[in-house]
Amino acid sequence: MTGGPEPISAEGLRAVQEELAQLRADREEVAATLRGVEPVGDRADAADELQRASEVTRLDRRIVELEGRLREASVAGAPSTEVVGVGSTVMVRFADGVEETVEISEVAEERELTLVTFDSPLGKALIGRHAGETVNYETPGGATSAVVLSVGGDRG
Repeated sequence: MTGGPEPISAEGLRAVQEELAQLRADREEVAATLRGVEPVGDRADAADELQRASEVTRLDRRIVELEGRLREASVAGAPSTEVVGVGSTVMVRFADGVEETVEISEVAEERELTLVTFDSPLGKALIGRHAGETVNYETPGGATSAVVLSVGGDRG
């Protein structure tokens, strides 16, 4: 990533919003179990209370991180249609001739097989490239290449 505000794709935005909603629900659920100022029972109760408080803190940190990412994305605007970056949708032709549209994302979701993380070998090779360029990258099966056919914004 560039260090400045990074765009976010429609799919990435959806994923962040879903995670944020789930984290907020989880936090509310865990926070509701905290006893506050009531005296704690035995050591097991005290340990359980500390663990739940730690979980609330962990959830709060992730919520703040995701809220910051959403703010950053709103400042960055739409992904470039000229050069590949985070949030770009890219049509590539792989060395075996298969053409596929992939989206450069911060995190890949297991259910979304067309997301390519910016720090993966293919993602690193694509970042900063333009249509018509060939990229070389390593896979578990060895070195390979792909041609950037087009760079677009979000998938329609």
